[in-house]
Amino acid sequence: MIRTARPADLDAITALHARARATYYRGRVPEQAYGGGAGPARSREGWSAAVARAGAGGGVLCAEQDGVLTGVAAFRTADGETTLTQLHVDPAHWRRGTGAALHAACLDAWRAAGIERVRLEVFEHNLRAQAFYAGHGWLPAPRPSRSGSHRTLWLTVARPSGEWDATPGG
Repeated sequence: MIRTARPADLDAITALHARARATYYRGRVPEQAYGGGAGPARSREGWSAAVARAGAGGGVLCAEQDGVLTGVAAFRTADGETTLTQLHVDPAHWRRGTGAALHAACLDAWRAAGIERVRLEVFEHNLRAQAFYAGHGWLPAPRPSRSGSHRTLWLTVARPSGEWDATPGG
């Protein structure tokens, strides 16, 4: 089941985020940067802000199975640009369709909001995520761009099949 995140989900979201990040940062980024020290508190603050602004230019969606949080996605629209800021699946639930369901729910939300194009940044060494996004139609920026150790990808939000464009020439 996919649903909107609630403040009561913050501990579970933060823990899931930490487990997911550990899988692709381990051995490439010092553990203190993502798992120790102030990392968990900073992560919880970020998720708290995202949940609080949901509906006003953004959203946080949770995947849940039998009452357990199995995935989370967050997006935000600011200055006319929509960004998929996070999409994580608990590693114990990989390859079960959770990421695809979250992605589809994001697409539904973007279509409902009239959003036509979305960007994201993916860790350059996270080849699993890059393959997932490529399989869902995300493309590298026309001019390859990076933000530090991340690659920028773009998605054109397609209309559902059968939906027609009422604009002249559309």
